[in-house]
Amino acid sequence: MKAMLLNEYGESANFEVSEIAKPAVKANHVLVKIAASSVNTIDMMIKNMGSDLPLSPATPALLGMDFSGVIEAVGEGVEGYAVGDEVYGCAGGLADLPGTLTEYIVADSSLIGHKPKDLTMRETAALPLVAITAYEGLTRAGVKAGQKVLIHGGSGGVGHLAVQLAKYFGAEVYATGTGDKQKAIVEKFGATFIDFTTEKVADYTAKYTDGGFDVVFDTVGGPNLTNSMEAVALNGHISTTVSLLEIDLTPLHFKGASLHVVFMLIPMLHNFKREDHGSILEKLAEISNEGHLTPIVDENQFSLEQVGDAYAHLASGTAIGKVVVEN
Repeated sequence: MKAMLLNEYGESANFEVSEIAKPAVKANHVLVKIAASSVNTIDMMIKNMGSDLPLSPATPALLGMDFSGVIEAVGEGVEGYAVGDEVYGCAGGLADLPGTLTEYIVADSSLIGHKPKDLTMRETAALPLVAITAYEGLTRAGVKAGQKVLIHGGSGGVGHLAVQLAKYFGAEVYATGTGDKQKAIVEKFGATFIDFTTEKVADYTAKYTDGGFDVVFDTVGGPNLTNSMEAVALNGHISTTVSLLEIDLTPLHFKGASLHVVFMLIPMLHNFKREDHGSILEKLAEISNEGHLTPIVDENQFSLEQVGDAYAHLASGTAIGKVVVEN
């Protein structure tokens, strides 16, 4: 089968059209003919950093984590899936798991879910990594109806889905960003937009809450975590996807608040509770089928052979929504 391989890592490295053996299905796995795959920031980091990241595959590397497609074969022990089922998941492209920048993938059946009925394959491929991250961040923080939830980076890949999911859970949602495009995305999904370049944390926290937000979902992270600690309520919860730094947690201590670090690759990397991802994907499809979850997909279209252009487009910072590669 055709695959786009990296024979070396680095910012200037190129994906090369290659022929590799089509994989055979195995126990507890399914063989999926891939329709589309999306490009995530972590994919770009792997390409650029290579062995500097402990989760990068050995070269020649087959990257790509997210996919949508149709099951062509079902392995022994698999339940709930049949040949012809349309599915989606995040199941490869790191460590020893072959990726999705090819025609077929043998995916652990615990890491997939049935495709949302009203989304295209292109839209569906944009969901798994970012939607699971958004779902996990909110549910680990115990989000519930009536709470006030602040999402930093509300128009981003994880952020725009977290806005929709927080609304689905019944929360009153606020989201930070800047510029008219980000404002339009946040407001489209029913959240109150906060321009972080013109409004101070103390000011918007006082304006919208009585003592702080019940849940803060920080998809920006890093130094922005100090803003999250300032905005969170007493005994509140902060979820973050970016905490690779040293930071003083004193403000968190005096608020008795909890910090949840979300790293959704753990089930794939460590074969740890992979069935949780499958369950979340089924729940996300259900939420989407009810009309409460739709990803924003960048308007630029890329074929499998144009994956290098897709990575460059994401790296340019000009993409609006998820960048998708179609087979």
